[in-house]
Amino acid sequence: MSQGLPVERSETDNICINTIRTLSIDAIQKANSGHPGAPMGLAPAAYILWTRFLAHNPKNPAWLDRDRFVLSCGHASMLLYSLLHLTGYGVSLNDLQNFRQWGSNTPGHPEFGHTPGVETTTGPLGQGFANGVGMAMAERHLAACFNRQAHEIVGHYTYVMCGDGDMMEGVTSEAASLAGHLGLSRLICIYDDNHISIEGNTNITFTENVAERFKGYNWHVQHVTDGNDTDAIAGAIEAARAQIDRPSLIMVKTHIAYGSPNKQDSADAHGAPLGKEEVRLTKKNLGWPEDAFFKVPEKALKVFRQCVERGEAAEAEWQEKFRTYTQKYPDLAKKWVDAMSGYLTEGWDADIPEFSPSDDPIATRAASGKVLNAIAKNLPTLIGGSADLAPSNKTYINDFHEFQKNQFDGRNIRFGVREHAMGAIMSGMFLHNGLRPYGGTFLVFSDYMRPAIRIAALMKLPVIYVFTHDSIAVGEDGPTHQPIEHIASLRAIPGLTVIRPADGKETAEAWRQALKIMDGPVALILGRQKLKILENSNIHNDLRRGAYVLSDTEEKPDIILIATGSEVHIALAAKALLDQKDVSARVVSMPSWELFEKTPQSYKDKILLPDVKARLAVEAGVPMGWEKYVGTDGAVVGITGFGASAPGATVLENFGYFPDNIVKKALNLLKS
Repeated sequence: MSQGLPVERSETDNICINTIRTLSIDAIQKANSGHPGAPMGLAPAAYILWTRFLAHNPKNPAWLDRDRFVLSCGHASMLLYSLLHLTGYGVSLNDLQNFRQWGSNTPGHPEFGHTPGVETTTGPLGQGFANGVGMAMAERHLAACFNRQAHEIVGHYTYVMCGDGDMMEGVTSEAASLAGHLGLSRLICIYDDNHISIEGNTNITFTENVAERFKGYNWHVQHVTDGNDTDAIAGAIEAARAQIDRPSLIMVKTHIAYGSPNKQDSADAHGAPLGKEEVRLTKKNLGWPEDAFFKVPEKALKVFRQCVERGEAAEAEWQEKFRTYTQKYPDLAKKWVDAMSGYLTEGWDADIPEFSPSDDPIATRAASGKVLNAIAKNLPTLIGGSADLAPSNKTYINDFHEFQKNQFDGRNIRFGVREHAMGAIMSGMFLHNGLRPYGGTFLVFSDYMRPAIRIAALMKLPVIYVFTHDSIAVGEDGPTHQPIEHIASLRAIPGLTVIRPADGKETAEAWRQALKIMDGPVALILGRQKLKILENSNIHNDLRRGAYVLSDTEEKPDIILIATGSEVHIALAAKALLDQKDVSARVVSMPSWELFEKTPQSYKDKILLPDVKARLAVEAGVPMGWEKYVGTDGAVVGITGFGASAPGATVLENFGYFPDNIVKKALNLLKS
């Protein structure tokens, strides 16, 4: 049931709604940059949601059982900043006045970790919607794992606000489809149905029946025909909250830039300030003092700040509930605290298998599957799956069941062929708190996930991507499935740690390091072909340093061969041939540039020897970036085109990935 204010529209409601509108247009006008239209149209729905339904505590934005609010249409950021200021979060009036300015607390699009009360970074359309699905999945999983009869410590809602642009993006369709399949009843989306995007009315490009589409996804769909009808909005939210087996979409017919005499219902108000004169006319039209800027009437502030008292009371009630829970279920309570703290539980890596050169050859993807299963037994927060490729990615946790509708305690997620949504959902699950998500697909399809990966890196979220089938060694599937530029493109993302292990031992350590990294995402790059376990592989846990000497010479080497993944094996074979020619070679395994860059310069010099005659890098991908490590006098055995369809070994050989060719390249380097 709704709480607090009466549902009927009143003069006070009008003042509160227009306070949101005018704060938004004033901040955007002062910055001479921004998107005023959406905040003006959405103000009534946002006001009703935040003051009557949203369970939140402005004095503790991280309260664990708060409702989550995601503004997927992040260009409407001033709507959120106005709400945060008015309801008592750490966003001051001065922050609003410095909207979009250098160092301000109010950037152009909401940024997680930058502004208190912002649950996720939004802006790229559709990302927030999919984050919201991930948050709702996390809530259902934790509720299933920790709630007990009469002792429920998890029971909140995830609210998403989105616009036409979000609805057009494919990631929204992917995420909505999965949410409907799973029956995420505590997920409620309010759709700003104003039929305007940057280029004009959406009838020029977007004429589908959104309601029928979402009904087909198994969503509960409602229409509010007047975005200013607060009674109807409240009633729709009530009905959505009453759903028990499916998510809800509330389609609110709004007017972009509501109240503007000349720009209402116009694309002109989507991405540019109204203009000084239009701001004045709009305020006059809304019954607001024309010469007042950043005005917050005391009557409005009193209403909004009631959220503080109600929020503190709601959290206090939850804290008391948790104290009772702790007495009744002390072991579960400890697990809850561990999960919410994000700690790696004691002994989480105790059962990671130790691979030996005496073992049979094993593909790094298969070794990864063994390591994942060993960790999962001891790390209950680890949850994830694959984009319909679990048998190939080896991402299934064998001892646990699937996460499905009404079976939310499962830890194996069937994401389906929805890579983009999978990436964004993983981020939402981590943002919710209490889980450590992973997700897998073929490396070549990381392109479908790139927007989500980039935003995860921007937010510094320690999610783990398992990318298999890592090179032209994929073979017969041909160039459509053979990654060439993908490793380089992932390395180009700031804050993403890329690790490409050479064998089972490096793979085990790669997982250990991935789970220890807490300041950004990790991409594990794994192969399909079986590889023997190398002597001296990760001999001193050296993978954590990003690169190390795998095989050396007694004297100073003439050349250093640097390689990653399966190409390390080719480099070692080439070294053996060079030894026969009295050419001394050092082989460096470099599974992670990012980890290597974190080491002191003295360590880098020790590994790569600044005064060595030559360096040759070997990696089955584009050579871009390797010049940093081989130097101006070095070379790279790389690929500058696409692959070909043939058995993997044949493809590798035809592209020069065989020992004799590496030897030839090395000798040519030493002659030059």
